Amino acid sequence: MAAEGEYESILCVKPDVNVYRIPPRASNRAYRAADWKLDSPDWSGRMRITAKGQMAIVKLEDKVSGELFAQAPITDYPGVSVETVSDSSRYFVLRIQDDSGRSAFIGVGFEDRGDAFDFNVSLQDHFKWVKQENEISKNAHLVDSGPKLDLGFKEGQTITLNIGQGRKKDKPRPLSSGGFGLLPPPPGGKIVPPPLSGPSNHNIVPQTGDTATACLLELDSSNSNTVVQSNASSDLWGDFSAPASSVPPSSRPENAGNWMQF
Repeated sequence: MAAEGEYESILCVKPDVNVYRIPPRASNRAYRAADWKLDSPDWSGRMRITAKGQMAIVKLEDKVSGELFAQAPITDYPGVSVETVSDSSRYFVLRIQDDSGRSAFIGVGFEDRGDAFDFNVSLQDHFKWVKQENEISKNAHLVDSGPKLDLGFKEGQTITLNIGQGRKKDKPRPLSSGGFGLLPPPPGGKIVPPPLSGPSNHNIVPQTGDTATACLLELDSSNSNTVVQSNASSDLWGDFSAPASSVPPSSRPENAGNWMQF
């Protein structure tokens, strides 16, 4: 039923419709359009289908003035308010009502089959929407009537939030020698000290003893008294600032007296 103050919307408008006076149905068999006087309709005008709330209203109006000829309130479809005929898809039976509540059955028909199709689909879509609205309202009522979940805090109950404490970041990996850092030495390895940044190595005193003498002199195996002096220019140690005589006497071999004096 439509409530007072509800908005009335237009579902469909068809400019040409014919109305027929039909005989009362004597049995439960379906209506047949062939029983009507299809060549001489009792009234012609336009049809306007409106919706007010969940109810649809089929209004038959004058084409020029818009004066209402009859109307049929429809609460369900298909139903008693609108019925189809058994021998055609262009004709229907409407139950019209006046303001006092009296009702009567009339036949309506369309010259164009597409107009009859639009009339049928408009009513089907409207009551499909009505069914969905009823299901939604029913489900909402069941939810409201069910037990409610209490999400409130009990007396003395607290909650702790950890904000800003993310996952610990991974430690940075050392950079390679090509970057801005140096790799650590391998386990158990030895670190070679860098060369001393001091004065020239000309002040280094050569190692004394038989080993140093053997490096500087070569003895001829054929003559033990002949001493071959190594060429100073081919000396691997370079030109020392201290003479060879500066070697301490104690470091000379015992048979140094048999050697030639330089």
